[in-house]
Amino acid sequence: MWWNKPKQLPEFWVRYLALMEAPRPKTLEEKTFVVLDTETTGFHPKKDRMISFGAIKVRNNSIILADSIEFYIAQDHYDAESAPIHGILQSETKNQLNELDALEKIIDYIANHYIVAHHAGFDVGMINQALKRHGMSRLKNKVFDTGYLHRKSLIHSPLVDVNKTYSLDELADKYDIPKKDRHTALGDAYITALLFLKISNHIKDKDKHLLYR
Repeated sequence: MWWNKPKQLPEFWVRYLALMEAPRPKTLEEKTFVVLDTETTGFHPKKDRMISFGAIKVRNNSIILADSIEFYIAQDHYDAESAPIHGILQSETKNQLNELDALEKIIDYIANHYIVAHHAGFDVGMINQALKRHGMSRLKNKVFDTGYLHRKSLIHSPLVDVNKTYSLDELADKYDIPKKDRHTALGDAYITALLFLKISNHIKDKDKHLLYR
C-alpha cells in the first residue's frame, strides 16, 4: 500500500552516505577539515533554528580562503526572543535558503571530511536536529572541538584547571587571534580555523592520536 512506502531520502543524503563508506586519507597532511559555525535563534537545538551557516576548509596546515561558504536560512516562525533575528534576516534577503536547501549545501560542503567547531556539540546538534526534521539521520563525520583540544594541550599541573570551559573570545585572546567579524557565521568559522591551526601545531608531537583518530 502507498502508505507503507518508505520515505525517499533526498539525493544529497544518498550521495553523502555513499561518501562516508569510501576510504579516507590516512595522514594528517592529506586530511581536509571543515571548520564551521552556526548562528541560531537560541540555545535549544530542539526548539531553535539555524539562521546562518559559515564554513571554511583547512588542509595541510593551511586555511583554504577560496573555499568557504556562508548563507542565511529563512525562518517560518518567530517568537519574542527571536524578533531581533527577524530584522537581521529581513536585511539579508539576497542569500536566504529554505532549511532543506540549506542542508543540501551543508552536507555537500562537509562531504566525508572532518568537522571542526568551537563547542562543536552545539553546532553539530543544530545540524542534526534539522536533518531529523527532514527524515534523515545524524552526521557521521568525525568531529573535533577546539575547546576540548585546547584543554588537552595544557600542561598537567595542579595549577591548571583542565575542566574549564573556554569561550571563543577567551581563546582568541589567548592565542593572539584578531576577532574581526566576530558573531558572523563565517567570521567565527575563520577565527576557529586559526585557533585550530595554532592548537594542532602545539599538540602534534605531544598527543598525535588526538588528530589522527
